[in-house]
Amino acid sequence: MNVTTDAPIAAGASPASGPHDRHSGRIEEVILNRFALPLALGLLLFTGTAEASRQGQMVISNWNAADKCAKQAQAAYPDYSAEANAKRDAMLKECLSGGNLPPRQPLSQPPSR
Repeated sequence: MNVTTDAPIAAGASPASGPHDRHSGRIEEVILNRFALPLALGLLLFTGTAEASRQGQMVISNWNAADKCAKQAQAAYPDYSAEANAKRDAMLKECLSGGNLPPRQPLSQPPSR
């Protein structure tokens, strides 16, 4: 009997092949290339979104403040008479300008066509 190995040989493998044969480096390269490019692109996109999120947070904050002004004006003048509409629009405009927010289209006028 000729038994010279300690571990059994897998089916289809030659006795000389081991963990450092010529194909193992190639497989690691393919795996690295397959995941490295999407990872690099993801990191580039992620770093670009950090600035946008700060700007986006500021926009959302301004929208919330403008909505708060509109709710206060609506609560102060809830009916839809011409006089109440004018007072509500004036209160909304005053609140927005006091908060350094952009003006809105007056609520009492329908949008122009």
